[in-house]
Amino acid sequence: MKVTGYAYPWDVLEPGFAARARELGVDEVAVALSYHSARAATPWSASRTAVVARHAAFYRPVRPQAWGSLRPSTPDWVSSDDSGGDAVRLLNEAGIPAAAWLVLTHNSRLGYEHPDVVVRNCFGEAYPWALCPSQPAVREYAATLTAEAVAGLELSSVILEACGPLGVVHQHQHEKTDGVWAPAVARLLSICCCGACASSWDRDAEAVRAQLANEVWRLIATGDLGVTADNLPPELTQLLLRVRQDATDELRAAVLATLPPGTRIVLHGALDPWVTGALPGLTPSAPDDVDAVVLFGWAPATGAEAVAAARDALPERVAIASYITAVAAAPVPDIAAYAGELAKAGAAELHLYHLGLAGPGRWSDLGTATAAAHENH
Repeated sequence: MKVTGYAYPWDVLEPGFAARARELGVDEVAVALSYHSARAATPWSASRTAVVARHAAFYRPVRPQAWGSLRPSTPDWVSSDDSGGDAVRLLNEAGIPAAAWLVLTHNSRLGYEHPDVVVRNCFGEAYPWALCPSQPAVREYAATLTAEAVAGLELSSVILEACGPLGVVHQHQHEKTDGVWAPAVARLLSICCCGACASSWDRDAEAVRAQLANEVWRLIATGDLGVTADNLPPELTQLLLRVRQDATDELRAAVLATLPPGTRIVLHGALDPWVTGALPGLTPSAPDDVDAVVLFGWAPATGAEAVAAARDALPERVAIASYITAVAAAPVPDIAAYAGELAKAGAAELHLYHLGLAGPGRWSDLGTATAAAHENH
């Protein structure tokens, strides 16, 4: 199995990172060139314990003339205006393949500044963390971001995160919605009802919004936090999903059109078409456009099952990758065995989170996972 380790630019630029990555034996390091807000621990730093990225930012130079109405912010918590490029070049010089890790539609700062281009639920509430793929300005932004991110860099892959819609269930500031919404409610609250989406419904938009809202209230009133099905007419459900998938396809097409021919494309995604977030649901045409699909594998109880289902569903030429973490309150009891299970289920790649966040206390887990992955060809 190929092993890709994820890192932030400041992690890579920390003294000793390249040597640790080489010793770890990862085949590729994915560097975040566009990322959302975060407070990121820095357990390998001798001078600080965390980097506070106060807002979503672009870690390459932001050339004003390159952007349209949506333009990313520059980070003042790094010293270079090209920390992402610096990190990639450092890895290149160390002989370690570097991938571009791009977060596309998750940008709360832009969402607050441009509320007209974000996802809106059936009650008209805006999700500022979620730029809507149906909006032409969002597709232009994602395409420009991709082109500007990869410009002038030697890259082994381009890894696309949030290349699709985000929804109601997504960490936002101090999250106080965990465990509140049943799966069916979360699915309905994640359907975008903005003007751009509604214009593709071919139905009375207010009537559709009211129908969704009434069903949300009905499901909440049942008190059933496990309910997964709703009572919407199947033809409406199919219409709403088609509009979402068409917009996602247009977003991905705009992004991919900016990349040089032959670029290796890795897409974070999920088999369930209704999933929103960092790993959004795959559309029927998505496998035709990519070389690998990364599935969420942080839960060992379901990770291998997800890989097996994807291996059955996707073309053989598309590599299946599993995204696992060594940064968690409860580590995987036997991470080597888990890597073996993923390989047996059909995973060709292991994506490791996270080469900067996993400090000395979890580094051995990363080493064990990498060694086990390389033993499973």
